[in-house]
Amino acid sequence: MTYNVHRCVGIDRRHSPHRIAEVIALHEPDVVALQELETGHPRTDSIDQAQAIATILNAEFHYHAARQRGDAQFGNAIFSRLPMRKIQCAILPTLPQIPLQTRGALWVQVRMGEVDVQIINTHLGLFHHERFKQAGALCSDEWLTHPTYRGQPRILCGDFNATTASRVYRLFMGGELKDADTLCAAPAGRTWPSFLPMFRYDHVFVCPRIRVHRVEVPRTTLTTLASDHLPVVVDFEILEAPSRTPDTTNKTGLFEVH
Repeated sequence: MTYNVHRCVGIDRRHSPHRIAEVIALHEPDVVALQELETGHPRTDSIDQAQAIATILNAEFHYHAARQRGDAQFGNAIFSRLPMRKIQCAILPTLPQIPLQTRGALWVQVRMGEVDVQIINTHLGLFHHERFKQAGALCSDEWLTHPTYRGQPRILCGDFNATTASRVYRLFMGGELKDADTLCAAPAGRTWPSFLPMFRYDHVFVCPRIRVHRVEVPRTTLTTLASDHLPVVVDFEILEAPSRTPDTTNKTGLFEVH
């Protein structure tokens, strides 16, 4: 699941990490990537939202603060009950001539069965040139094409603030990554705003070793209220690495993920 939780403040202006955790728990995802989590901010009761959600879900997590002002932090997190370790996190490039909110990316490795899956969670900026610069950084050897992990299953997800018609979207689709939604017979739908979805800003991009079975954008009373974005849930299967021999026809799923 990838989900922009809007500081755990719903469209009813109610602050509730518990409600976000309830949305997640209903779908029982093995891995959850959340954007817009706060910690230590007075406007959200100075709660460590990532820790509160992890406690409710009984899951481990890694958090990266894309912005910090005093004790208040704002950023992204990845949760899982599966074995997980952080590979890296960083602030993404921005436009130096304009004072913009900094954006970040968080990369973890999750052990699924006998396979390590690389998962990158990000939240891109609001301005086109800023987003394109940030997308370019993620497509570099420091992230998606890192030589150490290039042959491993990879997933990039988050709130890209970009539609399928954007240059940012086309940049990610220009390599080996594919939009999980386009790999399904039935498109999952738009994700923002939650009360009347008009745009699909939230995406999951997968490499060829990820076989997508289903993509869902749950639209219920709970998901409509809990955040200004709807979550995206992807069911997928991990494929074996291509054989070095000419015969690569019999690929077998190793681990099915929900």
